[in-house]
Amino acid sequence: MTDILAPVLIVLATVAWMEWVAWASHKYIMHGWGWGWHRDHHEPHDHVLERNDLYALVGAAMSISMFALGSPLVMGEGAWWPATWIGLGILFYGIIYTLVHDGLVHQRYFHWVPKKGYAKRLVQAHRLHHATVGKEGGVSFGFVWAQDPAKLKAELRRQREAGIAVVRESAQPVGRNL
Repeated sequence: MTDILAPVLIVLATVAWMEWVAWASHKYIMHGWGWGWHRDHHEPHDHVLERNDLYALVGAAMSISMFALGSPLVMGEGAWWPATWIGLGILFYGIIYTLVHDGLVHQRYFHWVPKKGYAKRLVQAHRLHHATVGKEGGVSFGFVWAQDPAKLKAELRRQREAGIAVVRESAQPVGRNL
């Protein structure tokens, strides 16, 4: 039992940690110096792929790197066994991200509009993220953890009044399938 407990805990901790990594990357990289890749995600288009999808390759490289560090075939005796489980946690987070962000919120793979519960809250929070014009300001930079939409709306109002963000007038923000 203890042989499986440590790997399971490492995978779960990594999935949780990846939400923080995703939040920080989204806020400070994608809406910062990495805006060139992320911009098309916030602009209307009818392309199947976006430059923003390149960020998935970054996540895949992180996961693959961890699998390599944990592999005795690659690293020999220098293999670090927790790395394999960290790589699996990153992979699981990527799958969750793809299903929640690309699937549920942007409806790239399936069409379902939740009417209640946490899924509805995720969609509302991400729509509020897309309510700003450009990379400045904004709310809800996480992908799986969603704050209360009322608090996010209040923060957007504060940012607009302070001149930090330009908030779209329409209730429907732009972006693929939003």
